[in-house]
Amino acid sequence: MVRYSLLRILIFFGFLFLFWLIGIRDNPVLLLGASAIASAAASYILLRGMRDEITARLVERHEAKVEAKGLVDPASDEAAEDAEDERPLPGEPAGPAGPAVEGPRSSDR
Repeated sequence: MVRYSLLRILIFFGFLFLFWLIGIRDNPVLLLGASAIASAAASYILLRGMRDEITARLVERHEAKVEAKGLVDPASDEAAEDAEDERPLPGEPAGPAGPAVEGPRSSDR
């Protein structure tokens, strides 16, 4: 990530120096703006492979975190709380409740 940032900065200063040499040094706003736009376009094209590698590593790291978060240690407090939440309350049936039985409708009378 640091290497990518350093290359972006070097490309910016390269364009800054190039535009300064060709004579845009009289207008600093134009010099900085043109350098920023040109370096952004060049970085997008030239550093695409490096950006893809960084993205792949970030995705792998994110997926590993999500996977590790999904695995719960059976001896942990979190596992005990989950088991307690899944137990039925006293007086409730142990199985899943069936559909509620409705009384006769007014159209059935």
